[in-house]
Amino acid sequence: MTQEEFSEKLNEIQKKKCEEPTLEIKSAAKGCPKRLYDTLSAFSNQDDGGVIVFGVDEAAGYLEQGVYDAEDLQKKINEQCLQMEPVVRPLLTVVEKDGKSFVAAEIPGMDIAERPCYYRGQGRVRGSYVRVGDSDEPMTEYEVYSYEAFRKKYQDDVREVQRATPVMLDAEKVDSYIRLLKEGKPNLAHLGNAEIRELMSITRMGAATLNACLLFCPYPQAYFPQLCITAVVIPGREMGEINDYGARFADNRRIEGSIPQMLDEALLFVKRNMRKMTIIDARTGLREDRTEYPVTAVREAVLNALVHRDYSMHTEGMPIQIRMFEDRLEISNPGGIYGRLRVNQLGKVQPDTRNPVLAAALEVLGVTENRYLGIPTMRRELREYGLKEPEFTDSRNEFCVRFYHAESGETVSTPGEIRKPAPDLIAFCRTPRSRKEICAFLGLSSTAYVMKKHIQPLIDAGMIFMTLPEKPKSSKQMYYSAQ
Repeated sequence: MTQEEFSEKLNEIQKKKCEEPTLEIKSAAKGCPKRLYDTLSAFSNQDDGGVIVFGVDEAAGYLEQGVYDAEDLQKKINEQCLQMEPVVRPLLTVVEKDGKSFVAAEIPGMDIAERPCYYRGQGRVRGSYVRVGDSDEPMTEYEVYSYEAFRKKYQDDVREVQRATPVMLDAEKVDSYIRLLKEGKPNLAHLGNAEIRELMSITRMGAATLNACLLFCPYPQAYFPQLCITAVVIPGREMGEINDYGARFADNRRIEGSIPQMLDEALLFVKRNMRKMTIIDARTGLREDRTEYPVTAVREAVLNALVHRDYSMHTEGMPIQIRMFEDRLEISNPGGIYGRLRVNQLGKVQPDTRNPVLAAALEVLGVTENRYLGIPTMRRELREYGLKEPEFTDSRNEFCVRFYHAESGETVSTPGEIRKPAPDLIAFCRTPRSRKEICAFLGLSSTAYVMKKHIQPLIDAGMIFMTLPEKPKSSKQMYYSAQ
């Protein structure tokens, strides 16, 4: 940065009085901080890098003390940068302010193929850090592995499953798959099935591969119990909320089997627990019943989770999760976005593929097209439904996609269609009704949500009344309208 930019940065620090994901503040009034390694590692391991500002004392209310000796400090900073692997090359800037010297060290983010950057004195696992908010946190062993896996192009989808002999695979399904492989591939067609099994990573050195187990084994969870899907319906908008009967889940299912089987079962679970809405086409007047979320979009999200999750030994104890809340659907899988792709590039840039053999096999089987159209399809389907775009989050060890339904208030107008208004609750309450009866009428399960969003506004408007107004929370409370 220029000296003018550095001066502006100092003024900004005095206004905000806080550190940031890309800003670290060090005193250096009496000498160079002895341990910059954690911050050097954390900044180098994020795309935007970061800036370390020396001469401001955070503990003293961000007092501008200046540094002890700008020239010596720069030498000491460089000495610590040389202890990093790969070596960190900082851009150092010095500025004078009120007779005091301040130093800034800009730390560039390293290319993902060079990460993790770590302090040699502690080694790759213990010396690698990541920036979380304004603090430097040690990388997990899995985070370190994920960088190495990308750099060395590990293929965890074809690692050997030592306990899984080829005899444990469904021979009919394997033979059918090999017939499909041979179609249109003359160089492959003349090979024997045993050779093809090895060549196409169905087996390796006589053992079945993970890819083959997930596609052709009758019960892959015998080898990997957590390579499954856990699916739950939460009676509210946050984990931990309970229904009127004290149950945490309105539905709870562990979905197992091969990848095609888990995909089908997951769709059945979501469809079973989705509400239906009525759409009336303004042009034709015809009525159409729609599910809460477009099934095609749900299928793409589940399929993406199954294909692109991390299948390394570090995550084989973590299932894919489907969580259905009152206002949204969440589908998350172990392992963040793979490679250089970032959340804002999803569906716009061709991604690196974490499990290329598995993805190609599912294409041959007709389960997926493998043309990177999953996310564009989700966006299109939700838009046509009048819903907001899917929300994607990439955390340290997990990728999650969220769909929000119409009642969340995040709807988008859809030309030519009119949504049927909510059921006439006032007419329904001409006969006094309980909370549970009203929930059932509206197709909702959380009485707390129904009270807040539906009943209380009508009470406040004088359109619905309580049979026991002196005991508003009574379990015997009923609600009625005068109309």
